[in-house]
Amino acid sequence: MIYISRAKFKNPSVNAFIKQAQELFLPDQVYICDGSSEEDRWLKNKLVACGQLTPLNPKTFSDCFWTRSNPNDVARVEKFTVICSKDPGDAGPTNIHKDPTEMKKILGTLSAGGMKGRTMFVIPYCMGPIASKYSQVGVMVTDSEYVVINMNIMARVGQAVLDKLGASSDFVRGLHSVLDCNPERRWIAHFPEEDLIWSVGSGYGGNALLGKKCHALRIGSTRARRQGWMAEHMLIIKVKRPDGRAMYGTAAFPSACGKTNMAMLIPPAAYRQAGWEVTTIGDDIAWLNMGSDGRLYAINPEAGFFGVMSGTSEKTNPNFMHAVHRSSVLTNTAFNPDTREPWWEGMTDHDVYPPGLIDWRGNTYEIKKDENGKIIPAAHPNARGTVPAENCPSIDPQWDDPNGVPIDFILFGGRRTSGAPLVVQGRTWNEGVWLGATMSSEQTAAAEGKVGSLRFDPMAMLPFCGYHICDYFQHWLDMGKRLGDKAPKIFRINSFRKRGNSFLWPGFGENIRVLEWVFKRCMNEIDATESELGYMPRTTDINTEDLKLQPGVMEEMLNLDPDMLWDEMRQVDAQLLKFVSKLPAGLKEVHEQIKEHVAARVA
Repeated sequence: MIYISRAKFKNPSVNAFIKQAQELFLPDQVYICDGSSEEDRWLKNKLVACGQLTPLNPKTFSDCFWTRSNPNDVARVEKFTVICSKDPGDAGPTNIHKDPTEMKKILGTLSAGGMKGRTMFVIPYCMGPIASKYSQVGVMVTDSEYVVINMNIMARVGQAVLDKLGASSDFVRGLHSVLDCNPERRWIAHFPEEDLIWSVGSGYGGNALLGKKCHALRIGSTRARRQGWMAEHMLIIKVKRPDGRAMYGTAAFPSACGKTNMAMLIPPAAYRQAGWEVTTIGDDIAWLNMGSDGRLYAINPEAGFFGVMSGTSEKTNPNFMHAVHRSSVLTNTAFNPDTREPWWEGMTDHDVYPPGLIDWRGNTYEIKKDENGKIIPAAHPNARGTVPAENCPSIDPQWDDPNGVPIDFILFGGRRTSGAPLVVQGRTWNEGVWLGATMSSEQTAAAEGKVGSLRFDPMAMLPFCGYHICDYFQHWLDMGKRLGDKAPKIFRINSFRKRGNSFLWPGFGENIRVLEWVFKRCMNEIDATESELGYMPRTTDINTEDLKLQPGVMEEMLNLDPDMLWDEMRQVDAQLLKFVSKLPAGLKEVHEQIKEHVAARVA
């Protein structure tokens, strides 16, 4: 056995964990990662030599690489992502539960000798700034160099992490092996009582980068509940207005609802010239703790972005486009061999496929259509870019502040083409929690005059909450009690309403106009009208100067059609009935009150 370590540590718990992993996987050698630039270069050169990484054009994509995953391994696999709590009831109805003892037998059989002929890399990593009291340490093992170079971007890795841990045994343990990348032998298992993650059979994204969704959210949420803080699937931004006043906010949006674009929002020219600024603290995950002053503070536990490339352009997200041109790893985009640059659908206004393009499977691309007549894309729709956060032009100087930033507002949002207003504010913390717990997107296009079939995604945490969703709701209600009058104000927004096939609201950078109203509400500078769902702006309260909106758009964006509202409440009822046995009394009370308001209006 060859044992290589540039990092220095004498932690008995870490040593014991490495020894157990070594005896299980039987690697040819063990390498302790130190997160250095020399180590990163060595690993990348190794992957280039074996053909797994392709260097991109150094003039346009400095120190960037293109790679492809196994075609059967391109996204999260929710049906094989399990919570292994001792009590099945602790996992709740939104998770797949497996008995921890039985699951360990399955995983142990699959993993036995799984690293023979390979190196076992040990990654000591920190989620959050090293110096922050809110950060947490993890130690994971993996047989994937790809995982190591991505974890080096997404987390703080190396000696400083081991120094922070010292002799403590309080760290999250992660076991990972790609094995043979067989989808029939693929599991992403979480053991919340042990702070253990065990992932096999996948080398891609959140299945393999165990610090991300596995630690930061699924295990993170269970630790947060025990320890009295919150692990949320949220971006973090700072909004600064011309008078120099600044506010910080978080926002939870499900996939395809504009989360990354909001995190890196660029105000339109008129707002920028007037002195408005929006800066980025995090694009995906927020850890929220109560500070000594009784306010809620957020840190971004990640050190990088793992963003979807398809559809990303200079128009939709220029900040991310700028960031991806340096020290990034592009996975499952297409590749232009003539320019040695990545390519993906939506990169420009009109997709023009370069001749000789290599698709995400590694084949020369030919334009073909599927059975529905749609062009089969050259880049995978879930193609990703792993990018250091410091690359982002909009990154805030406080993005890695150990103390975090004080949160003034929380936004929830789904993708609704009808029914849901542009913005509504919860009248109380509990009503805001209801707005988050019942947020939804349309699974199908809305029929005229009716709300479409809704897919509910509470707080955008449906795939990521590591325990019973009703206990999670109760945790939110309890946090509100602790925060009292220092609690952030909660809003729900929707920029996707349509008239016919056209969006009513321009979205993207123009969403600063919604944030301006949110800012004023947080500062108690503007009144609002009451609606069945909460406080809403009057049609003249949102600045629409220079927007050239269609006539009546603001009235439509802020209209709550009673029939649509009632139809939506029936769907909310059906959703909450799934949890009725454990639904918190505080949330049920708010729901009944709002339902009464809606019923009175329908009558």
